[in-house]
Amino acid sequence: MDVVRVPVTTATRAPSGQTNVYVVGHDPAVLVDPAGRTDALDRLVRARGVEHVLVTHAHPDHVGDLDAYAMETATVWARTSHVDRFREAAGVEPDRLVRPGATVPCGDDELRILDAPGHAPDHVAVQVGEGGPICCGDCVLADGSVVVGAPDGDMRAYLTTLRRLRAVDPPRLLPGHGPVIDDPRERLERLLAHRLERERRVLAAVESGAETLEEILEDAYEKDLAGVRDLARATVRAHLEKLAVEGRIAWDGERARSR
Repeated sequence: MDVVRVPVTTATRAPSGQTNVYVVGHDPAVLVDPAGRTDALDRLVRARGVEHVLVTHAHPDHVGDLDAYAMETATVWARTSHVDRFREAAGVEPDRLVRPGATVPCGDDELRILDAPGHAPDHVAVQVGEGGPICCGDCVLADGSVVVGAPDGDMRAYLTTLRRLRAVDPPRLLPGHGPVIDDPRERLERLLAHRLERERRVLAAVESGAETLEEILEDAYEKDLAGVRDLARATVRAHLEKLAVEGRIAWDGERARSR
């Protein structure tokens, strides 16, 4: 089953300034993450016979023009456990609900919905056919790392998602931003190592006496955080919440201390 990637300009903080929209299969085709509308995408939607629309998660830079395409397609799908979040972000009422493990018809095959929380609580990934590539939304990027920041992000869930994708071992990952990932296993291993190294730095900062979020942030990052300090702060908070849940530190939302 073929997949076409259409990058569209969005109000995203991803370095590319674009979000990838995917058109999967044909007659009927599925539109994944309709973040924006362009003439080229409109032509592709008509040519492929799009009849279904779904999203990996309901962040604004992934659902920006879902309402426009919802007017012209037969079925809009939303995740069962996060319908209110979908309605608020997309501005439309879903036609059908789907849960992880279920399938959505696509051409002469189907798409399988995979649970993939972490970056967002409602996040799913979409596998194209049996053993095919995975539309992974904001789980993985070809370069750099995605934001997993509290309160929306959950670092424990995110690491589980990375390990789950590694276990599935797809031939390619189709991310929400940037180029296609042709070496999924290697990329996932690098991301896991990166996150665990950041966790090590956060834990070391707490064990060395840093208590406040700002103190821990300064110790956990060596690079210049100009322009992304708010994202780094949210990421450190997510790491602290994970470490606290695991009983490795105490964290009350304001101050941390070593166990």
